[in-house]
Amino acid sequence: RREPLALINLKKKNEESGEEELASRLDHCKAKATRHIFLIRHSQYNLDGRADKDRTLTPLGREQAELTGHRLASLGLKFDQIIHSSMTRATETTEIISKHLPGVKKISTDLLREGAPIEPDPPVSHWKPEAVQYYEDGARIEAAFRNFIHRADAKQEEDSYEIFVCHANVIRYIVCRALQFPPEGWLRLSLNNGSITHLVIRPNGRVALRTLGDTGFMPPDKITRT
Repeated sequence: RREPLALINLKKKNEESGEEELASRLDHCKAKATRHIFLIRHSQYNLDGRADKDRTLTPLGREQAELTGHRLASLGLKFDQIIHSSMTRATETTEIISKHLPGVKKISTDLLREGAPIEPDPPVSHWKPEAVQYYEDGARIEAAFRNFIHRADAKQEEDSYEIFVCHANVIRYIVCRALQFPPEGWLRLSLNNGSITHLVIRPNGRVALRTLGDTGFMPPDKITRT
């Protein structure tokens, strides 16, 4: 509902100016800029941690975050912000990446925390969360998609480059939703730790996937998926 027609009240159209006024109001609501969304999966972390605060990055995970930060900096883009999950592993990954991008503001959000977005189809035997988890996590992750993944605001004049540091399930679900693929297929995608997924959102609302789970910038012995 971000296309121009959805942003104006047609009932208030001036009957005298008619189509001319409508065209003017539509033009005022049209996006002009392209949004570049970089979705980063957190680095490898301690799987033995019982609570979130204990699930800190491993030494290899910290190396992966350094490599990801270096890769993002090497792109030579003017990043507008880094929005990250409030979970420990995503926060620590963000802190390391941000060292390579001085001056870029960081924003923490609970919306991007890991969870079970929607029951996968086909189902898998090794991962079966309680049904209630899909209702609780799914609503939140869908809210994250609607809140963050959309065309640029009409007031935005220049293209933007934004980084989101979060989790595999969240990223996979967002990619399916953004490309208008059946979201139940999210678990068919696989993402390495520290990987970069690049979505482009054009002013007309069209979305393109430039890269999915890229870790080609990492040496083979540094690549993990856990």
